Amino acid sequence: MLDWQYIVLIVFAVYIMLSAALYFLQDYFLFKPEKLPKEFQFYYENQETEEYNIETRDGATINGLRFKAQNPKGVVFYLKGNSKSIKGWGKFAVDFTCHGYDVIMVDYRGFGKSTGRRTQKAVKRDMQVIYNKLKEKVSEKYIILYGRSLGSGFATKLASMNNPRMLILDAPYYSLSKVAKKFIPFMPLSLLIKFPMPTHKWLRYVQCPIHIIHGTDDRLIPYKTSVKLSKIKPEQTTLHTVIGGGHKDLNTFESYHKMLGDIINSKPRKVSLKGTSIDVGETAKKVNVKT
Repeated sequence: MLDWQYIVLIVFAVYIMLSAALYFLQDYFLFKPEKLPKEFQFYYENQETEEYNIETRDGATINGLRFKAQNPKGVVFYLKGNSKSIKGWGKFAVDFTCHGYDVIMVDYRGFGKSTGRRTQKAVKRDMQVIYNKLKEKVSEKYIILYGRSLGSGFATKLASMNNPRMLILDAPYYSLSKVAKKFIPFMPLSLLIKFPMPTHKWLRYVQCPIHIIHGTDDRLIPYKTSVKLSKIKPEQTTLHTVIGGGHKDLNTFESYHKMLGDIINSKPRKVSLKGTSIDVGETAKKVNVKT
C-alpha cells in the first residue's frame, strides 16, 4: 500500500471514530443534568410552591413546581436551559410572580427528580402533556410560554401546536444543529445529531405574538441569531435587545427586567397606520442652484 493511501485510510478511520463518539456521547455534552433524590424538599424564600409529578404513557415521571402568585393574572410555563435542575432555576420565578403570574417549571427527563429516557420526541411529548394539564385549569389566553436557551426550541414547538397568549424566547438558537456546527464544522451533523431542534421551522407555524430577548454580547448563541429568527414572522415578532448582555447574565441587567415587565403586562392592540408616513416615498426633488 502506498504511503498516501495509508494516510487516507488512517484519516478516514479517525473520522469514523469521531463520528461514532459524537453520536453516542452527544447527550453528555449537550445536557448537564443535576439529579435530585426523591425525598429532596424544594424551598425558596418568600415563594409559595406546590410540587407535582406526572406519569407519562411510557412510564416516565416528570417532576415540576408551581410557583404561586396572589390573585394570578395568568400562568407562565417556563422551559429552562440545558443544565442543573429546577432546584436552581426556580430562583427566576420571582421575575414573573412579582407581576402577578403563576409559574410552572418542570425538569426534563433525567434532570432533578424526573425519570425516563431522553429523546427529542419524548421531551416534546412530555411538554405537550404538561400544557394539556394547564389547559384543563386555565384558558390559553392566560398562558405565556417562556423558553430559555435550550428551552426556547421546546417552547416554540409548543406554541406552534397550540394557541397561548404569547411566546417569549430568551437567547434562542436557530437550530441546535447550527450551534453545534459552529464548534465542529467538519462533522456530518445532519446525520449524527439526535436533538436538531429546528426552532426556525417551528416558528413559521406560531400564530401568537412572539417576543425575542437577546444580549448583544452572547458568545454561545450570537445576537445575530435572534435577528435572523425575528425575520421569519416579522409582522408578529418584536426583538428586544439587552445591550452588553451575555448568555447567562440577562437577569443582572435592569433593562431586561423592564422589558420583561412591559412584555407580560402589555395588552395586544392594533395600531392605525392611517395618516402615518408608511406609504410616503422619496418625494424630494433635486434643485439646481445657480451660483
